[in-house]
Order: sequence, then structure tokens, then C-alpha cells
Amino acid sequence: MVGAERVRPAGHWRLNRAVTSWLAAAVLTGCAAGSDFLPPASPRVTGYTSVPLSAQTASAATLHGEPQRVGVGMGTGASWWQALGSPQLDTLIEQALKASPTLAAAEATLRQAREWHAAQAGSTLYPRVDANAGAQRQRTNPSAQGQAGAGHEFSMFSASMGVRYRLDLSGGNQRALEALAARSEHRRYQLEGARLSLAGGIAQNAIARARLSGQVAAMQVLVQMQEEQLELTRQRVRLGQAAGDEVLALQAQLEQTRAGMPALRKQLEHSEHLLAVLAGQAPGAATLPEFRLADFVLPTDLPLVLPSELVRRRPDIRAAEALLHAANAEYGVAVARLYPRLDLSASLGTQALTVGSLFGAGSAAWGLLAQLTQPLFDAGLPAEKRAALAAFDAAAANYQGVVLDALLDVADALRALDHDAQTIAAQAAADGAARASLASTERQYRLGAVSYVQVLIARQQVQQSQNGLIAAQAQRLLDSAAFLQALGGGGEPETPDNGV
Repeated sequence: MVGAERVRPAGHWRLNRAVTSWLAAAVLTGCAAGSDFLPPASPRVTGYTSVPLSAQTASAATLHGEPQRVGVGMGTGASWWQALGSPQLDTLIEQALKASPTLAAAEATLRQAREWHAAQAGSTLYPRVDANAGAQRQRTNPSAQGQAGAGHEFSMFSASMGVRYRLDLSGGNQRALEALAARSEHRRYQLEGARLSLAGGIAQNAIARARLSGQVAAMQVLVQMQEEQLELTRQRVRLGQAAGDEVLALQAQLEQTRAGMPALRKQLEHSEHLLAVLAGQAPGAATLPEFRLADFVLPTDLPLVLPSELVRRRPDIRAAEALLHAANAEYGVAVARLYPRLDLSASLGTQALTVGSLFGAGSAAWGLLAQLTQPLFDAGLPAEKRAALAAFDAAAANYQGVVLDALLDVADALRALDHDAQTIAAQAAADGAARASLASTERQYRLGAVSYVQVLIARQQVQQSQNGLIAAQAQRLLDSAAFLQALGGGGEPETPDNGV
């Protein structure tokens, strides 16, 4: 008894030392899986361009010639395209957001990422419990062991339940789940970006279709006028009042105008087909509304956000930040693989030679296992760590590039608003001058001071100026929509989804 009492403390001391070593390893390696992720700092710039913004843009007395004002604190709502004032566009975009296969694929990819995160969380945060049942038939051969006697056959039945769990000493499992959650966030922001791009694509194509429809109509009128002028010139040649060279010159001008018509119609049909596909419909089976420039409203009060807020609104920036977060967590996983790993397992069951005695007295069997593994030499682990660090550096550079591209989008759109206002003012002035010239020519024609051919020439100048004005009006709408889209849609900043 005295010897037994001396042995127990020694064994007990060795057990305490082992447990203490494991706890010390957990304390030392608990922060070994890399540093926690900190969101990148906001851009230090306070503006987008070096050119000061004017209080409001130039104006013109024409369609979509109103002055525009850009100011901090304004808002257009999450459905930014409603600022264009077209109910037909609103309906088409709402239908597209429900029927687009691109969005359906992005939503399915997001669900996949979230379910994969849930699967990995279930397998790493909680113990694994398995139930086992088995039956074995075995024959022994005593002669194989140098013993006399006949062989013996017997059956062995077993039933057990086992529990396995890996303690996350170094935090590697937690960082792996953090990486999966960040990639789920990346998918979520990709979906938001796809919605933003889809709405922007439909708005831009609807405006382009309205522009092309107006230009095709103007070109058709121009062709009719040139045909009329050509016929009058041919009559004058027959009467000896004009030379044949005038007919040839007018014929060349007419054919050149006609040559531009197929290109316009091609663009118009392409915009129609693209609108149908963006709306999730086949080009030939789609029933699309007719768009005219007069159906749209020019947004006169446009929101402006600081660069520090832009990075919290743009889905492409948030997606790049999520990838940076994932790379940071994956670097922590690579670091954690350098440190000890503790696996625990336990099993409880029964074993018996017959099924009837499987749960009888004396058939119980159990086992406990604790295994601590410390990598001593693995040439691949340091390389994995360096590769993860390089991936983090690449993600950081990619994030910076995405932020710069976003600032570029807003800067270009801001300057475009000012230039578009100047362009439409100049085009409106040119159109007004052409119409004034036509009115003067028509008065002179009624007085017999000029010929009808000169009236046709003045009318053609009006149609040509009208064509340029249509292009300027459409471009102003396009750049206004692009500005709202560049701000991330013009709505409130997205709240991170912490439920992933």
C-alpha cells in the first residue's frame, strides 16, 4: 500500500503536466493564426477631380436642357433608375430583376457559398458522433501458431457509439470559417453588383434605343428632302436651268445619307435584342416598350458622396474587401498549420459472441484517446505560409485598384455632366439658328426672293442640327444614369450581412 501511494502521485503529476502543456500550447498558439482582419482605411482624398465643381451646370431651352446640381446629402433612393422618370423603364427593370438568368446564377452561387460555410461550421465547431454496428465470422487455426487441436469458428457482434473532436488550439479552424464567411460576403456583393449592372445596362440601352429611333426618323425625313431636291434639280436640268454636275453632286449626297441608314438600323435592332436578353427574354419573342427621349426626365438634383463613403456603397469595392478579408483569414490558416493539433476521441459500446448477449453484463467496451501532433519537419508548410501571404498582398493590390477605378468612374461622370450641359447648349443654339434661318428663307420664298430649292436646303440643315441635338440629349441622359450607377446606385450604403 505504501508503494502504491507513492506511485499514484507520480502518475497524477505526469497527467497534470501533460494537461498543463496542452493548455500552455493553446495559450501560446491561440493568437498564432495571424492577426484579425481590419477593414482598409478610407481614401484620404476628399474630392474626385482637380477641377472645382460649379454650383450648377449650363442650361438650354430644349428637351433635357435643364440645369443640373450636384450636392452632398442628396439622395435618389435604392431604385436609382426611377430618377429618370420613365414608368416603362421601371417596369422593364423590375421584370428583369426577377427573370434574369445571370442574377439567378449569382443567387444560386451565393446559396452554395452560404451552405458550404454552414457545412464546414457544423463539422469543425461541434464534435462528430457516429453509431457503429458490426458482425464478424472468424475461424482460428491453432496449427498456424504451433498448437495442437482443431480449428474453431465463432461470431463476434459489436455495437458502439464514438465521439471525435479536434480542439482548435491555434485558431486555424476559426480562421478557415472566417475565410468561408468572407467568401460568402464576396458572393453577396457580386450579386448586388450584378443587379446594379443589369439595371444600368437596361437604362443605357433604353436611352440608346430612344436616341436611335429619333435619329432614324430624322434621317428618313432628311432622305426625303434630298430626294425632293434631287428631283427638282433634274427638272431644272431638263429645262436648261441647271448643269448636270449639280445632279451628280446631289446624287452623291443622297447616297451618302442613305448609306448611314443601315448602320443606324443595325444599332437600333441590336439595342432591342440586347434589351430583350437583359430582361431574360429571347430576342425574337420579346415584347418591349417603345422608348422616346421625351419619355425620360433629366435628373436635376444629383447626389454626391465623399470618397470615404463611396467605398462603403459600391458593391465592387465591398466585394474586393471581402476577398481581402478571406485572404487574411487564409493566411491565418496557413500559420496555424505550423502549430500543435490536439485530437480527442471516445467510444462506448458492447462486444459479444451472440446477439442475445450483446447488451448483457460484461459486454461493455470503451476507449479514450487524446493525440497531440506537432509538425517538426514539413518543407511544404513554410511555402504554404509564404504563398498565403503573397495571395494577401495580391488581394490588397486588387482592392486598391478597384477603389481607384471607382474614383475614376465618379470623376469621369462628374466632368461628363458639365461637358454634356455645354454640348447640349451649343447644339440647341445651332438648332435655333438653323430654324431661324429656315424661317427667314421661307419668308423670302413667299415673297419670291429665293427658290424652293433654297428652302429645301434650309430644311435639311434643320434636320442635321436636329440629329446632333438628339445625340446630345441622349448623351446627357446616359451620363446622368452612369453617374448614379457609379455611386453604387444612389441609395443608402449596404449593411453587412452578419448572418452568413
